[in-house]
Amino acid sequence: MRAMTRLSPGLFYAIVVPLLGGAAIAGVIIGSTPLSVSRILHAIAAHLIPAATADATPIARADDAIVWLIRMPRVIVAGVVGAGLATAGVMMQSLFRNPLAEPTLVGVGPGAVLGAVIAFVAGFSGRSVVMLPLMAIASAFIALMLVQAIAARGARRPTLSLLLTGIAVGTFFTAIASFLLSINIVTWQVAQEIVFWMMGGLDSRTWAHVWLSGPFVAFGICAAMLQARTLDLFPLGEEKAAALGVDVESARRLLLATSALLTGASIAVAGLVGFVGLVVPHAVRMIVGPRHHVLIPASAVGGAAFLILCDLAARTVRPPAEIRLGVVTAICGAPLFLILLLRRDRA
Repeated sequence: MRAMTRLSPGLFYAIVVPLLGGAAIAGVIIGSTPLSVSRILHAIAAHLIPAATADATPIARADDAIVWLIRMPRVIVAGVVGAGLATAGVMMQSLFRNPLAEPTLVGVGPGAVLGAVIAFVAGFSGRSVVMLPLMAIASAFIALMLVQAIAARGARRPTLSLLLTGIAVGTFFTAIASFLLSINIVTWQVAQEIVFWMMGGLDSRTWAHVWLSGPFVAFGICAAMLQARTLDLFPLGEEKAAALGVDVESARRLLLATSALLTGASIAVAGLVGFVGLVVPHAVRMIVGPRHHVLIPASAVGGAAFLILCDLAARTVRPPAEIRLGVVTAICGAPLFLILLLRRDRA
């Protein structure tokens, strides 16, 4: 059977960028309160053109709150998180030379989860909207530093040691988070917040979440682009990469730090959202090829579109209740990933 036909980057963007734009527009338009395009544009103009708010009616002010304070931040956060997780997935798959690698592989995800659970249990999350994301990001980096410190102790195969240490540390952090959840299960509100966060979701996201995640993810994607040549060489093997001028140890640490930044910043504002960093890079690589100067931005755009569409489904399939975003990404991502694997194996 013939392999999947690859597309040129231009054709890929010609398809995916309009999809991303359409998904973002649909995310702002569709909701429990129906709004026309003209009302949405007027609400946006009210912030871009201050004079537009001079004669705002109560209806216009209500539209403004729905569009500017509720829907737009949510759509933007979905796009940022999708781009961040997809880019981190690209980096991990190259580093471990495995298309099944995903962003939380080296303990960063469980570390972010533990930080968030501590924020819930200690009551920090109720004091400020920024405390939960900040603790999740800090805990993610603590997990990464712990994994690197343990894996570096006399390891003959550093990449394998990182993988195994990451699994062990991640399991340990997950166990601590589960322990904290179990002893606080009688406090229903705290337990519910923890469970919902661990299932992923973008409800009640604000502009504060955009500013907490957006700059980190943008910086991480730029850093990944600067490491595109190194990412091209790592799949050849560490010895060949070193022979071609790569400082393997320094490059590995930089790649892990960049991936941790992207993953921690994404999980911090969206909770645990699976399959984005696994499925999107795998699919995009099959479409545009393995060159990372093309693969990284293509995966970022594809990840943003994928997660915005998943979040739109999460809040519209069964209104007014919401399905957790992590459930939707798993339902959409798992079958798609199986299809991609079958196509690749038959190629």
